[in-house]
Amino acid sequence: MRISRRVSVPALFIVTLFAFVSCGTPRPPLPPSLELPLPVTDLHAFRKADQVTLIWTVPIKTTDGTKIHDYGPTLICRSLEVAPNRCAQVGVIPESELPRPKPTPATQNPPKGKQTSGLIPAQATFIDSLPHELEDKFPISVATYAVETQNDRLRSAGLSNQVQVPLLPTLSPPEAPTAKVTNEGVVLTWPAVFPDEQVPGITYSYRLYRREHAGGAAAAVGQIPLSISAQPEFVDSGLQWQKTFDYWITIVSVLSSGAQIEGDDSSKVTIFANDVFPPATPSGLQAVTSGVGQQPFVDLTWAPNTEADLAGYNVYRRVNDQPWLKINKDPVKTEAFRDSDVQRGAGYSYEVSAVDLRGNESEKSEATNETVP
Repeated sequence: MRISRRVSVPALFIVTLFAFVSCGTPRPPLPPSLELPLPVTDLHAFRKADQVTLIWTVPIKTTDGTKIHDYGPTLICRSLEVAPNRCAQVGVIPESELPRPKPTPATQNPPKGKQTSGLIPAQATFIDSLPHELEDKFPISVATYAVETQNDRLRSAGLSNQVQVPLLPTLSPPEAPTAKVTNEGVVLTWPAVFPDEQVPGITYSYRLYRREHAGGAAAAVGQIPLSISAQPEFVDSGLQWQKTFDYWITIVSVLSSGAQIEGDDSSKVTIFANDVFPPATPSGLQAVTSGVGQQPFVDLTWAPNTEADLAGYNVYRRVNDQPWLKINKDPVKTEAFRDSDVQRGAGYSYEVSAVDLRGNESEKSEATNETVP
């Protein structure tokens, strides 16, 4: 007895399709990743005296777009060439000291399709000390800095972006300034500093800094050129009274092209800006009485004071030979005042003083006299 087997058309199609797919053309294997860190692209440099601070973001991916697993040392490069193509090494950050990226915290209820975690790149810092010989031999040149991030096999994808730092020589700071509070502000004086030799194209100036003693950001309050004066002086008139401040000085080296480098800071001096200084005495006081048939009054006018912290004026009156009395309750805001509390036939004398926001009062003006008709 013969048994016939029939294969359905759909089943035959599936078998044929599987055979076609499984017999496709083989592809060449992908080469292994070189695991080269991406070059740094955000290198920045800041120089203060002989110290050059370099800051950059540590790469977290390779040139193949994969995550870096094994870091190697990072080379610090400094060259006198404007655009070097290889690393002239002056320092190194070992792999063990290189800051690592941190995972980002997961967010709650992230938007659909959005990644909820990743890596936060780390910032690396390196401080290079410029040799004095470079500043002496190449005072108007620049040093070019770069960094080279290597993998654990000491291979890299090349130098970072390159930054130039002027090699301007800097001067030692002056001694701590002496501070004195005056009615114009804080007066700072200090012994002069002079360069050992004058390099063509380089000038120097003093830059003065102020900061609140309780904390806060430092602010440059003035800059004056070095001169032959043995006792330089600067008046800080832009301060806020009744606060304690620190002051210090640094000498700035200035290249004719406009480049500037600060030297080290002087020691600080601390002073309390106590305002005990009254405004100037008002002048030009005049009095005019009312006319016949009017309600009796005396109008006073005087020249304005110009102090920035002026609060107003006080008006003083004396009737005949009686004692002087202040007749305004609050400081008068304008340079005019009407005295309506007068009697016909009486003689009046007036004086005016100026008062500031802290209650310091000036001397009284010259008196003016008037008799109400």
